[in-house]
Amino acid sequence: MTQRKSTTKMVAYPSFSIVPERDINKRPVLETRHLGIEFGGLKAVEDFNLTIGSTEIAGLIGPNGAGKTTVFNLLTKVYQPTTGTVLIDGKETSGMNTVQANRLGVARTSQNIRLFGNMSVEDNVRIGLHNQIPYNMFAGILRLPGYWKQEKKQHEKALELLSIFDMQDMASAKAGSLPYGAQRRLEIVRALATNPKILLLDEPAAGMNPHETEELMDNITKIRDQFQIAIMLIEHDMNLVMGICEGICVLNYGRIIAKGTASEIQSNPTVIEAYLGKKKEG
Repeated sequence: MTQRKSTTKMVAYPSFSIVPERDINKRPVLETRHLGIEFGGLKAVEDFNLTIGSTEIAGLIGPNGAGKTTVFNLLTKVYQPTTGTVLIDGKETSGMNTVQANRLGVARTSQNIRLFGNMSVEDNVRIGLHNQIPYNMFAGILRLPGYWKQEKKQHEKALELLSIFDMQDMASAKAGSLPYGAQRRLEIVRALATNPKILLLDEPAAGMNPHETEELMDNITKIRDQFQIAIMLIEHDMNLVMGICEGICVLNYGRIIAKGTASEIQSNPTVIEAYLGKKKEG
């Protein structure tokens, strides 16, 4: 796979964070302030402060067990934080559940694929479109003309989203019958169907070969450009992270140890030590 390098200029934001230059006059899509969570007295995430621009592709990296997925669970309200706050597009999410956070604009995929395997590919996408159905239950039960009109729109929208990954011809196939890489892509499409402002991808390249990863990189950028949303990803493939992520946050033992651009992170001695260990003297 050809090594890439993100060339986006990052600029200082008033909260001592950095965002892409194009987002400097827009409200950040995500802000966390002193975010933390404890499990039985153990601090899994502590003092997590991050700002993501409205169209930024951001990376969250760190060694295994650093707390990355826990951060995603906090952002999507799977967990309620012990300390701190999360703001989505300037709106406080305290006390919200996962459904409310999704309606506010947060969508995600998971490390472990969570598709409805016995349902069709199209129906999996249409589940993501559920909060955009304008007809009422009465119209649905009686199959009124408005119902069929909206059903047609939902079908067309599902195929349009599937076409991002050239999967529209798979619409009638069972989701569980797809190859692993295609199931990963379908999860991303389903998340996009909820019309998010920020898309959280948890190890999207896991199990993909170099060619599939290269295509994924192109498609992540395509999604950002087409939908004008922010994307934040957890990933262990450093070629992918350094190739498309504009701002990168490094987590270790639940705390941020570095934030910066790809080149800054690659040369940061604290990050190198966290991944490779400290050199022995002598």
